[in-house]
Amino acid sequence: MPTLAALLPTLVAVAILAALTVGILWGARTPSYLSPALAILRGAAQLAVISLVLGGVITSPLWVGAALLVMFSVASVTAARRLTWSWRRFALVAATMAAGILVTLGVVFGTGAIEFSPRYALAVGGIVIGNSMTIATLAGRRFFEAVVEQWDQVEGWLALGATPRQATLIQARQAVHSALIPSTDQTKTTGLVTLPGAFVGAIFGGASPLEAGRFQVVVLASIMAAGSITAVALIRSLGNVKVRPAAP
Repeated sequence: MPTLAALLPTLVAVAILAALTVGILWGARTPSYLSPALAILRGAAQLAVISLVLGGVITSPLWVGAALLVMFSVASVTAARRLTWSWRRFALVAATMAAGILVTLGVVFGTGAIEFSPRYALAVGGIVIGNSMTIATLAGRRFFEAVVEQWDQVEGWLALGATPRQATLIQARQAVHSALIPSTDQTKTTGLVTLPGAFVGAIFGGASPLEAGRFQVVVLASIMAAGSITAVALIRSLGNVKVRPAAP
């Protein structure tokens, strides 16, 4: 257990970075300029709690499963809230995210690419869940924004007899493409621009660079597969637009 003295440099660095974030955004008169700093504080508190909890349960399949379920539930709620909350929308987001995550993890562990153990299930599952949440949010928001911006075009197709999904097909494709751009760029530039967390964590855990690279490639492919399934399934579910939606 780290002592307060050992944690002091970390606390100072985080405090300075949070203050710098607030100062820059406040100086630019950005709305909700405190939100990033509050997110840092919340994230730090949550990581402290989860670190203490996982230290005792990371080898237990039951508790790891419970932890993944909590992660998935929070991710689904967060994405649904970003798309204007309703229980129906939450169900759509959760179902589409679950499809992408379960298919991807089934391939990863079913092929033996990564050992199926509580430790790896938690690590890979958490990464895939988090990225699926982000992609679902980006896809849904971009879809509704595009439909609102291009409503005259959508309405014209509807007037010509197109089904709602046919009328929003272009917007749906654009939304999926846009949602996957951050993950695609991250995957393309891995090793050239950034060293991803899974790679660095594996090395810190004692793995060789080659083994860490193998693990990271599987993780990146998992993110892309789960994100693609989630984005396409979600936009198909949201595509039945008959009236102009409210922008999220």
